[in-house]
Amino acid sequence: MSAKKKDSVRFTEIRNSKALRDYFVDERFEAGIQLRGTEVKSIRAAKAQITDAFARVEQGELWLHNAYIEQYAFGNIHNHDARRIRKLLLHRHQLRKITEALSAGNRTVVPLRMYFKEALVKVEIALCTGKKLFDKRDDLKKKAEMREVNKALKFRPR
Repeated sequence: MSAKKKDSVRFTEIRNSKALRDYFVDERFEAGIQLRGTEVKSIRAAKAQITDAFARVEQGELWLHNAYIEQYAFGNIHNHDARRIRKLLLHRHQLRKITEALSAGNRTVVPLRMYFKEALVKVEIALCTGKKLFDKRDDLKKKAEMREVNKALKFRPR
């Protein structure tokens, strides 16, 4: 008998649930992230959080701040710091585009999700513009209207 195939649905991605609520997402990028071994093991166990995280350009490189990756339970004295600053890996032209957008003002770089692409951990980051309170209220109204429309279409006679 052959061995069982690995369960590809085992890992669910880590999402930033507040990002789409608080920001208008303008442009998305896929970035690699520089991690240590124990951090990868914690992410595989879904012990990470990026809801309060943001990215900042420092000395020509993009760094992820305030991302929480729990310390690996079976780690030793060389375990990682849970909130350390991590380097994001992008192509030079992508980094230049992000730097120009940030220098223009009124924009920020926010991680939307963290996931595995084969054996590598990737972070989907986005150039975002902050929403005002009335924008958030408009979004809630639109969602409620769409819910009502879908409900009406679901129960309509055929």
